[in-house]
Order: sequence, then structure tokens, then C-alpha cells
Amino acid sequence: MTLDRRTLLTAAAGLAVAPLAGCDRASLDRIQARMNPTATGSTAAPAAAAGATPSPVAPVVQGTVATGVRAPQRPWTYEAFGEAMAGSHRPQAITAAQFAEIQARKPAAMARIHSYLEGKFGSADPAVMAAFESVPRDYFHYAYAQSASTAFNAYESNPKPWAIGHGSVLSDYLGQAYMTQLAAPKPTDVTLEIGTGSGFQSSLLSRVVRDAYTIEIIEPIGQAVGRIFAPLGYDNVHGRVGDGYFGWPEVEGGFDTIMLTCVAQYAPPELFRQLKPGGKLIIPIGQPFRRGQVLYVYTKDDQGRVHSRRDVGVFFIPMTGAMQNRPQPQGG
Repeated sequence: MTLDRRTLLTAAAGLAVAPLAGCDRASLDRIQARMNPTATGSTAAPAAAAGATPSPVAPVVQGTVATGVRAPQRPWTYEAFGEAMAGSHRPQAITAAQFAEIQARKPAAMARIHSYLEGKFGSADPAVMAAFESVPRDYFHYAYAQSASTAFNAYESNPKPWAIGHGSVLSDYLGQAYMTQLAAPKPTDVTLEIGTGSGFQSSLLSRVVRDAYTIEIIEPIGQAVGRIFAPLGYDNVHGRVGDGYFGWPEVEGGFDTIMLTCVAQYAPPELFRQLKPGGKLIIPIGQPFRRGQVLYVYTKDDQGRVHSRRDVGVFFIPMTGAMQNRPQPQGG
């Protein structure tokens, strides 16, 4: 089966508005109507002039806080935002007043995340909360097809996925918080994300883990997003363009966590081979654009045996590439 990329662009992705519940067609239509990153309003900013030449910027120096989460030593100010955007070769025209409005919404979003995680897990992992506090979400709101910052959409009161162009999205922040806490990242971990998208999920993981690897199959997104980590000083994020079906076998020792942010019809066998003993594969499994997708958690024990459990209902866009044309292995 093949899927048109324009179809993916208009479909919901990541964890949707109700990130832990399956979506019917009516829900999907509502999500599609909201996925408009270039919509303007009282706080929207116009796109910067095309061809603007970015100026070089030194990386933000990172430190390590007591919780083990890397935190920026430099405050996230309007000037820091502008320099990081220029360093990532992405024009922006957000004003200082708009930037202040964005930051004013962040405390309520953080409280929303905390309450959500408490409801789902019984408590909010301090490392996950610290990572969300550390990573400036507004920096990841960007419409790549239009070369325009959409930072004015950040920290919205009704969390939802936002299209970023070329069939990719920035997933809603409650769903990303859930996936991050489910992964239970530790400072010694090495993680792999299949489906870089905006780069926000791997950035969150990178604030906790030793190294965060991420693969994006959509070339223009993978190339553009690959430039956004260095200006923030995220030197332990390693990205590349490729088909995540095959994982990243060159990484010696494998991964403590492998996370898919797209729905697969089955778990690719190669990912199990790259999972460390004691490791965790978090993967949505189901049919493209249909109800019934389920988030599965596979764990590998010290003897190499794999155990699985169903977690929650989800809705993701499909995994493309080899997943679409390779039959499910027998016994898989």
C-alpha cells in the first residue's frame, strides 16, 4: 500500500487531541481543522522576508541540575530566541511583545502537564517536568514549507498537534509528556526515536539521557530539523535522514529505549535486535488512519526474551518506507 504525502500532511499525527484514546472520523476531522500552523490572529506574526541571512551564534552552554536533567545556564530571552533561530537558519518575525505573551502561557501549560501525568501515572516524574521546563517549546513551532516561525502557537490551553510542513507535525505536549514518562529515561540511557518530526521529543529525552538518536524519513524535515539542536547546545542529540524500520545498527551497544512516534502495522524485527537487555520498545501498532491503534510496550529481559503489554489507545500517522511494502514476519 502507498500513501500520498499530501494525505499525511492533512491527517492527524503524533498523539492527537485526546492523546490516549482512539479517534473516529469525526475526531479526525476536528484535528485536521485545527492543524493550521500559518493561521493568524491577534498574536500571530508575519513570516520573515525570504532569503534572510542568519548570523552565527554560539551554543547555549548547558549545565546539569541536581535532578540529573541538563538545564540551560542562559535564560531563554527574546534575544536568545532570535540568536538560536538565526543559528538554525530559520527566519522568524516574532516581536518582543509576542514572545512575552508566549512565555506568559508556559506556567499554565506546565501545571497542565503535571496534573495530566499525576492522573495517568499517579505522580509526575520530576525529571520529565524538569525536561519540559528546560526545553523551549516555542523554538520547535515552525512551518518549514513556508519558512516561518509559528512560535505564537506554543503552550496553547487546548493541547493539539501542529503541522510543520512536508507531512510532519509537532505532536501535542500532553501526549509527549506521557510518552516521555512511559520511557522512564535515566542519565545513563541511550535512546532512539523513529520519526524526528519537529525534534521536540528527542530534545526532551536528551535533557535526561546520555545520548538521544533520532531518525526522520522525510528528507526536507530531517535536514532542516538536524540544524536546530546545536544552537541550543544539545550536543547529545544525533539525527539523520533514513528509514527507521532498520533502526540505527551502527550505534554500538544498542539502545535502552526505542520510541516510535508513528503507527506501525507490526514491530520491525531489527528494532528488537538493537534493544539492550532490560530495554524498552514503545510502539503504536494498528492500521493507518483507523480506530483501534494501540500503544504497545515491549521489554527485553536479561536472557534476551521479549515481553509485551498493551498500554493505551492512541492515534498516529503511519510509518512509511519499508513498513509499507514488507510483509509482517511469520510469528511477528
